[in-house]
Parts: sequence; C-alpha cells; structure tokens
Amino acid sequence: MQKQHDRTYITGVISMLSCDVLWGVLPIYWQALRPIDSWVIIFYRIFLVGFVSGIATLKIYGWKPVKEQLSPKGTGIMGSALRFPIAGLLITANWSIYIWAVNADHVIQTCVGYYIEPLMVCVLGIIFFRERLTGFKLVAFLFALAGLVVLLIHFRQIPGIALGLALTFATYAALKKHFDLPAIMSVFLETLFLMPPALAVVIWLECTGQGALSVATPGKYLLLLCCGILTAAPLSFFADAATKIPLIMVGLLEYLSPSISLVIGIFFMKEPFDAVQFAAFAIVWIGLAFFTYGEIKNSKESELE
Repeated sequence: MQKQHDRTYITGVISMLSCDVLWGVLPIYWQALRPIDSWVIIFYRIFLVGFVSGIATLKIYGWKPVKEQLSPKGTGIMGSALRFPIAGLLITANWSIYIWAVNADHVIQTCVGYYIEPLMVCVLGIIFFRERLTGFKLVAFLFALAGLVVLLIHFRQIPGIALGLALTFATYAALKKHFDLPAIMSVFLETLFLMPPALAVVIWLECTGQGALSVATPGKYLLLLCCGILTAAPLSFFADAATKIPLIMVGLLEYLSPSISLVIGIFFMKEPFDAVQFAAFAIVWIGLAFFTYGEIKNSKESELE
C-alpha cells in the first residue's frame, strides 16, 4: 500500500514538473513564431485550444456531461451557462496579455505578474470568500506591493503587464472555485463560445492577406498549429498532479514556471535586468517565502486537527 502511495506521489510530482517546465519555456515558442503578428497568434490559439480540448473531452467523457454543464442549474451567473463564457473571456484576456508581452520583449514583466498572482488569489479569497487573513499572507502581500512600488518608481509607469496578468488570472481562479470539472472539459466549455468568432476572424485575416499564411513559412505555420496542443498538454499534466499530490506542493512547484521564464528572459532573450529590478524581485521573493511558510504551517495544523 505504501509503495503504491509512493508511486502515485512520484507520478504526481513528475506531472507537475512537466507542466511547469512546459509553461516556463513557452516564451521561446511564442517568439519562434515571429514575424506572425501577436493578435493573429491569439485568435489561432483561441480556436485551436477549443478544438484540441473539445476532441479530448468528447473522446474521454462523451457529449452527455458537456450538455449537462451547459444546462442551467440554479439562479445567478454561477448557476447558469454564462459562467463558462465569463471564465473564457478572463483566461483569454490573460493569454492575450501574455502572448503580446512575450513578443514585445517583456518576458521579465510577465514573470512579475505570475509571481504575485498567488497573492492576488489570496486577496480575492479574503474579500469574496471570507477566507482567513493570516499574518503570513498579510506580510507576503505587503512585500509584493513594495516590490511593485519599486518598479513603479524605477520605470515611472504602472507595471500594467504584471498587474493585468495577475488580476485576470486571480479573478479567473476565484471564478473557477465554483467549477467542479476535469481540467480539459472546463477548458473546452470556456473556449466553446469563443471558437466561432475566433475562427471567423482567422478566416477574415487570411482572406485579406493579414494572417499567418501571408508571412509565415510552411514550417512556421505548422508550428503555429501546435499552439492548441501546447496549451492543452500542460493543463492535462496539471490536472493529473492536482489529484495525486497535496495542493501545497502544487502551489510551491508553480513558482518554477515563472522562474524558468525569468532565466530565459535574462540570459536567452537578453532583456535588460538591472540592480533595481533585481531588488524588486528580491522583495517579491521574500514575500513569497513568508506566504509559502504560512501555507505549509497551516497545512500541517489542518492535518493535526
């Protein structure tokens, strides 16, 4: 029994590491699609993510559970099928900001966003779900805020990319608290309503000579068509990991993804990274250390109760 538990745990850790490594190196993939315009990539991705996740959902679960989820189940937005388009718009906004930022050589700022995103999730949990505000969460949030202030003073502008990524994903995560679905089915339902307009835009762009076919080589176009799989694959790994390892471990390993992207941004893509930016990251990391310690402490206390 113990050996089976150990194997399950190891499989879960491998799945989570696979997910984080894939997410971490994706900036290389998005930049490899140049000179295809970021907005062209975004519309292709919306349609292809829905297409790939739809095939996987129908093959694994069939049409019946999908149809059931699309039927109203209660009052309010969370009890209607509207929750899926809302979630889809939020995650699409997140994707769009991320892809544009990466192709505009702002990989490092995307890392800031994904470092502070767990803290934003906590803030929304406290505000909307009355979750307990611990001293560790408060200290972590204040450190993250201090790091953003340092960037604000240094660049004399609001770090819009970082805040946009953090807020859209945190709001998406808060909304997903009401979902109880397999990850791949959830992605399909969230993208289903966006697929027709996205496909229409793709067709219009290609017919007017503004799409990918007008600038991409055949090899690069085939690479673009892989974006649906490259989105669905890490989500599948994430879903597998979430069922096999504690959520605290999932949360800790999630920091690996922006860390990989940060290294890629500095050393591979040669984005400017000065001492002030390093100081801002260091402040955020200190906050994350408090947050992590607090989560581990709370997890242990819950196990003892």
